[in-house]
Amino acid sequence: MKPRGFVIMPLMALFSVASAVSADEEAELAKKLANPIASLISLPIQANYDENFGSSGEGERWLVNVQPVIPISLNDDWNVISRTILPLIDQKNMPLPGMKKSGLGDITQSAFFSPKAPTSSGWIWGVGPVLLLDTATDDVLGAQKWGAGPTAVALRQQGPWTYGALVNQVNSFAGDGSREDISAAFVQPFISYVTSTQTTISLNTESTYNWKGNEWSVPVNLLVAQMLKAGDQIFQIGIGARYWADSPDAGADDWGLRLQFTFLFPKNT
Repeated sequence: MKPRGFVIMPLMALFSVASAVSADEEAELAKKLANPIASLISLPIQANYDENFGSSGEGERWLVNVQPVIPISLNDDWNVISRTILPLIDQKNMPLPGMKKSGLGDITQSAFFSPKAPTSSGWIWGVGPVLLLDTATDDVLGAQKWGAGPTAVALRQQGPWTYGALVNQVNSFAGDGSREDISAAFVQPFISYVTSTQTTISLNTESTYNWKGNEWSVPVNLLVAQMLKAGDQIFQIGIGARYWADSPDAGADDWGLRLQFTFLFPKNT
């Protein structure tokens, strides 16, 4: 792997000016961050580096996902959680050797309607729609399709543990007729553990099944993250590895890198 200095150096520099958050505040925020539909405004910025794309195996890609999470209180019992994934892509030698493209990919927008209180057995859940928006700035960076479907998440939090799964199904309904229609299922089982020092260790897969091509893409991600504070700004910084357990013939292979930086804006909703 050849991670670039402009991604890693700013993250390292933050440690020199950051101080630990108070234990109680950190514990509560770390627990909320492990819950994808918590009542917490946050701005995760996730950088993924992968390589070995294409028939030549020379393709490589940086994918930076900007993922604002905004909870909205509907009434005393219900929230709607807006989750957006805005992908910024820098790739080379893909889909063909010698090609290089950078820009915005297709945005994914989800809205989860979720009860504010867990069930009597401790489950937290949410359901709603997911939209795929045709926003790519170049043909090779997106599907050139508009899509929609259902999404759902369910999880439990017991002591330092959080475990659950997020799923969705997207089918295209409009877009470039010359491009292949989309019918894709996304399955993300996850588990995380918060240590006594409030370091979060998380493991998940972000598996996508292409019903049209009968192909799986299965990156497995292991991330270690720590809560910090610089001035009044609370944030979490993490680093981890990803392994491609399965991918299409021209997809990523072997190991990759994940870096994550999350701004937190604690607020009761």
